[in-house]
Amino acid sequence: MAASQKPNVMSDPQSTPSTSSVAASGAHDEPLKSDFIKIDNFSFWYGAKQALFNISMDIPERQVTAFIGPSGCGKSTLLRNLNRMNDLIEGVRHEGDVIVNEQSIYDPHIEVISLRKRIGMVFQKSNPFPKSIFENVVYPLRVAGQNKKSVLDETVERSLKGAALWEEARDRLHDSALGLSGGQMQRLCIARAIANRPEILLMDEPCSALDPIATAKVEELIHELKKEFTIVIVTHNMQQATRCSDRTAFFYLGKLIEFDLTGKLFQNPSQKQTEDYITGRFG
Repeated sequence: MAASQKPNVMSDPQSTPSTSSVAASGAHDEPLKSDFIKIDNFSFWYGAKQALFNISMDIPERQVTAFIGPSGCGKSTLLRNLNRMNDLIEGVRHEGDVIVNEQSIYDPHIEVISLRKRIGMVFQKSNPFPKSIFENVVYPLRVAGQNKKSVLDETVERSLKGAALWEEARDRLHDSALGLSGGQMQRLCIARAIANRPEILLMDEPCSALDPIATAKVEELIHELKKEFTIVIVTHNMQQATRCSDRTAFFYLGKLIEFDLTGKLFQNPSQKQTEDYITGRFG
């Protein structure tokens, strides 16, 4: 499918996503809403340098969408625009719009802090705070003024279970998070990101610093998390994209080249640039 086209997605607003997905073969869960995140003719500049060119795509609800492409192609730039993290960089500007659940994220009435509560982020390098496991998870709630013990306790258990870390951490909640393994730290960061129950979870190469066993655990977790969250993941690992995602977008030099069901994009890409990249001819 060419970048100028939108993927052909059938959506039933009343449907519930199934719990199975075989992305590599093209099988996928039916989304609740096919354009939950609508990126509309979006361009972005760092000062005088244009990083994104007229990106248009619809990202479906409660599915995993992967962004792939060579380094410097705009994947992470676009991801960070979805919760306006790039606003923190001086001299940036954009054209076009990003609409989440029918509301522009650039609506002047939207408070950016509230937006980021709705759109959580997990970074490439795990960044637990030098606090206990418990305090890492409840940090977003404490910042919001929530200190009720019963609420904090419930949030910690729910979030650690959601991040598949509860059984490993339940007896050491008040130990330093810095004593966890690398894979556990990344799952703790996921627990912290979902503590506020966001609608969307952004993941910027969440497994790049992990060993294969820890990577497999995070990938299994992503499959579980999409039952509740819409997930967008940036990855350089094309095998990971085939294992984890329902849909994949290929970017090159700041442009969206192709966006389609993951199985179709990898097995039968419609653009030669996509085929060249996934077969290792460049990138």
